[in-house]
Amino acid sequence: MCQEERFQEVLNQLKKAGYRITEQRKLLLHIILNNEYSSCKEIYYAAKKQDDKVGIATVYRTVQLLEDMELIHKEMVVRI
Repeated sequence: MCQEERFQEVLNQLKKAGYRITEQRKLLLHIILNNEYSSCKEIYYAAKKQDDKVGIATVYRTVQLLEDMELIHKEMVVRI
C-alpha cells in the first residue's frame, strides 16, 4: 500500500470514529507516515518547521489517539 493510500485509510478511520480532521492532524499524519521517529519531540520539531502553530500537546494527543486506535505502536518507533 502506498503512503497516500495509508494516509487516506487513517483519515477514514479517524472520521469513522468521529474525530475531526484538522490541518495540523493531517500534517502530523504525513510526517509520521513519511519518516521514522523515536519520540514525540522529534515529530514536534519536524512539524514545527512546516507549521509554527503546532503545539507539543497536539503532537502528544495525536500520537496517543493513533496508538489508542491501534494505528501506531510507540514501542515500534512511532511508525504507522
